[in-house]
Amino acid sequence: MGTPGKLAAFGVGLVAAFAAALGVGTAVGPVGSVAETPAGDHAMGGEPAGGHDDGHEAAADLPAGLAVSDRGYTLVPGSRELPPSPAAPVEFRIVGPDGEAVTGYDVEHDVDLHLIAVRRDLTGFQHVHPELGDDGVWRVPLALDPGAWRLFADFTPTALGENLTLGADLAVPGQYSPAPLPAETPTTEVDGFTVVLTGSLEPGRESELTLSVSRDGVPVTDLQPYLGAFGHLVVLRDGDLAYLHAHPVDEVAGAAAASGPHVRFATTAPSAGTYRLFLDFKHDGVVRTAAFTVAARADEEAHG
Repeated sequence: MGTPGKLAAFGVGLVAAFAAALGVGTAVGPVGSVAETPAGDHAMGGEPAGGHDDGHEAAADLPAGLAVSDRGYTLVPGSRELPPSPAAPVEFRIVGPDGEAVTGYDVEHDVDLHLIAVRRDLTGFQHVHPELGDDGVWRVPLALDPGAWRLFADFTPTALGENLTLGADLAVPGQYSPAPLPAETPTTEVDGFTVVLTGSLEPGRESELTLSVSRDGVPVTDLQPYLGAFGHLVVLRDGDLAYLHAHPVDEVAGAAAASGPHVRFATTAPSAGTYRLFLDFKHDGVVRTAAFTVAARADEEAHG
């Protein structure tokens, strides 16, 4: 085959690999959202286009994490595609209303910014805390395998004084088969620990969820503080990956806080549907993640 033919064949193969990586975004939910359009064509060095008022209005009607811009703040990834790697170098900036990288953040649950990375089939969950460089760029290595990923930046700009969660898609080309969503169950196992979920998600109402940790049938009462509490809970809606803020009911500093076995959270599901819950808890210096599938049902369905 001559050189032109080789180049053409290489191009076809590259397009096929990239399409496979993005296929799950079409299958289980939109890759991106209408609110992402203003910033979608800008690299890390560019200033987001479009009026801030339009982005604010659009994002205000959405659950957290579905918009790349909100209240004039935009999540700008350094790259929208990275090769699979156990330590892929992820970089991003938070750009403020003035078009400059934000460097002033309020501490929320012990850190300035939380980054959540999850594949769109709700596997590969990672909760990390990037480092902010003097250039205004956040950097962190992530373990990325092929597929369509979603990044969530959860933070509070000091100038705004309100918490924001912005989301952006990241493609990781390669051979990929989406994993089925695990069945709904109140009990899960992780590294020899058993975690039991009590409580239910009710659409449009605040729900209290309790997660109880045991090991070899014995309640764990020596959980270690993690992010201002004895656990941290992330809730994602299946289909579009709407991000729910799950607040610990008992902060470590509170008089009612206990180091296990029960960790309580309050959150509100915006709609009926299926959600994936990820509990991070710390024991013996190691942070582990317990995952659950939970259905939020309307009143007539829940009590029918």
